[in-house]
Amino acid sequence: MTLEQRASTESTSPSLSGSAASGSVARRTLLRVGGGGLLAAALTGVRGAGVPYLSDKGWLSADGAFAAVSTALGDKLYTEVFPTSPLILDPFHDELNVPSALRPVPPKQVTSWPDPPGPGIGQQNSLRNEQHQIWPSTLGLPDPIVYEIDLLVRPHSFTTSKVLPIDDHGRPTVSFDASGNRYAAGEVRTLPPSTIYGFNGTFPGPMINAEYGRPALVRFRNRLDENPLGLDRQDFGSPVWQFLTHLHNAHTAPESDGNPHYSIIAGPREHGYLPQMWVDNLYLNHPAGGDDREKQSFFWFHDHTMDFTGADVYKGMVGLYPIYDPKNGTDMGDERQGLRLPGVREDHPDGSFDVKYDIPLALYDCSLDDGVTMHHDMHDSQFPDAGNPRTHPEWWGMTFHKHFPNHGFVGDIFTVNGTAYPVLQVDRRKYRFRFLDCSVSRIYELKLMSSTNGPKSAVSLGYDGDELQGQYRIPDGQQCMQFTQIASDGGLLPFPLKRDSFELWPAKRREFIVDFTKYLDGSPTTKGDVIYLTNIMKMTTGRMWDSSSRFSPDPEYQVPLLKFVIGDDVPDDSEIPVTMRPVPPIPSDWRSLAEDRKIFEVERGSAGGEIEWLINGVQFDPEHVGRSLRNPNGNTPLAEQKRGSFAVWEIRNGGGGWVHPFHLHMEEHRVLSRNGKDVTQHALPSHPEDRSREDLVALDPGESVLVYRGFRTFVGPYVAHCHNLLHEDHAMMFGWSIIP
Repeated sequence: MTLEQRASTESTSPSLSGSAASGSVARRTLLRVGGGGLLAAALTGVRGAGVPYLSDKGWLSADGAFAAVSTALGDKLYTEVFPTSPLILDPFHDELNVPSALRPVPPKQVTSWPDPPGPGIGQQNSLRNEQHQIWPSTLGLPDPIVYEIDLLVRPHSFTTSKVLPIDDHGRPTVSFDASGNRYAAGEVRTLPPSTIYGFNGTFPGPMINAEYGRPALVRFRNRLDENPLGLDRQDFGSPVWQFLTHLHNAHTAPESDGNPHYSIIAGPREHGYLPQMWVDNLYLNHPAGGDDREKQSFFWFHDHTMDFTGADVYKGMVGLYPIYDPKNGTDMGDERQGLRLPGVREDHPDGSFDVKYDIPLALYDCSLDDGVTMHHDMHDSQFPDAGNPRTHPEWWGMTFHKHFPNHGFVGDIFTVNGTAYPVLQVDRRKYRFRFLDCSVSRIYELKLMSSTNGPKSAVSLGYDGDELQGQYRIPDGQQCMQFTQIASDGGLLPFPLKRDSFELWPAKRREFIVDFTKYLDGSPTTKGDVIYLTNIMKMTTGRMWDSSSRFSPDPEYQVPLLKFVIGDDVPDDSEIPVTMRPVPPIPSDWRSLAEDRKIFEVERGSAGGEIEWLINGVQFDPEHVGRSLRNPNGNTPLAEQKRGSFAVWEIRNGGGGWVHPFHLHMEEHRVLSRNGKDVTQHALPSHPEDRSREDLVALDPGESVLVYRGFRTFVGPYVAHCHNLLHEDHAMMFGWSIIP
């Protein structure tokens, strides 16, 4: 038996599959356990146990030798090859999905449930082993509005357009149907729907319009075991269909935060809630410390199952949660009051409300199966029914996923609110757009551009290979409007910022006002004019943007994502405010606080090649609190903070040519410095929003960032992790706790 055959046999061993718990162990220890005998034999047979050996990189220790062989074995166990998605022939004709607010469950119906929500022991989940740490009445708040969301298996179509199957050179190629039948090259096809795991069965899932001072409770029910339409589940997503839900980045108690390790600590939940289980996540909609300056404005919720967050988010488990501030009418969705931000509010008798001219835009990239690209990675043992490694012509045109790509995952089709290349008819007035990057790894840089000749397919322009990503370009695109930024992750900014373009990293939110009445030069728009929301950030791998794409973008790479068509004049009572919300102050002695900071370094692990990602040299241990690196005072403290305290943490990028969107649960932070440069007064051009509050540290290659944050209201375990979700799923996460 060859090395490759033995490796494949090890990777599909039944002992490495089964429950979620054993599955997660298999994913992280396969190179060291599943292939352990093979690796030991290779090392011992060649050099002897514990003996250094000579490689092309010089002499390696026994551990280094093990790492080198394990890296080579990883290359044998999976392939990092991605399909070329069929070309969408008629882009910018499907209407943008503009979600309406989810309606709450009537109170009489809630009280009739066998297990109604409440503050008592056993009322937080179906295991009856938990209670809510703080019930709203403790804070003088009313009982929560109750929502119900089911996790469902459903079909989803990214486009109604016909498509042309193409290869990576852009040439017409054969295609297949669900029975594996072949269609000749050049035959135009209709895409089959992809199978999603969706909140209430949609992608993106429901939108809850929330308000500060009005708590919300969401009962999430797991019905992923039900498949009434008999859909092919494919080979990704949690193999035992469990879920956890994280409201990113609400100020929320651990039991409602979707912490992927909390389920292990609190009870036997297989790293999540299994089919037919439910959990009541309580969102107090109360700012940290009761401080109005800590109020946020746009959350999103997503799955957070340990080891499968990326797969489940890519599978569709994404929902939206704008949150408004009714205090003094500050930001309540009514442009006639408070800050007068764009929005016309419509209240409903059940307590919910919709806001016209206030639109979330969730960006997501995907690849569709071509039927000939092999599904081959070390995750195959988790999905024995998929028959991997092999090609899957029966999945042609459906979402294609790789569990073990080296750097992350970037797709070649770009979607907004679940639709590829949609169009939005806009009135001639100001709009508020809430941007969310719910892609697995992709970073965008967005501009508003006009084009005389309109979109051209990358194929028709002579591109091939990775240059086909995005499918369409506007070669004659010119910036025609500016964005006015009003909010970042942490809510409203102190004052608006004019932006020609802006970066959007995974999980980040940014909010902007766009005035569709006039162009950049002051000339008026007219009915029928077209503007394109355009991505100019070329990122052909999940590692980071391509070479100099950030500050010297490829002028030929202008990929339109969303088409705006100008409509009629309508009343507009909104304004662009001069000032908005002050940020909480940074203490003047932050440098002395930094002398006792906790330090966390993210890096690629050597023990698994590029398929294992570590923090402080160790992979995520769900049963233990992480440790800081040795700090300046000479100790390695646990990642614990006392409730009510504030502290400085340092987050380091260990290098390797990657960027890392590093997310800290529970409270927002302020950036203090980047690579030792104070940014509290003047932010760097690469990160202009560092003077606002954020929940995600954007780490450039080799960068070290100091942040200041609080640890208020709750006690218990939380996590911090990379939001390149394939990094998170491969151990780039650590647990931390708030202690009394």
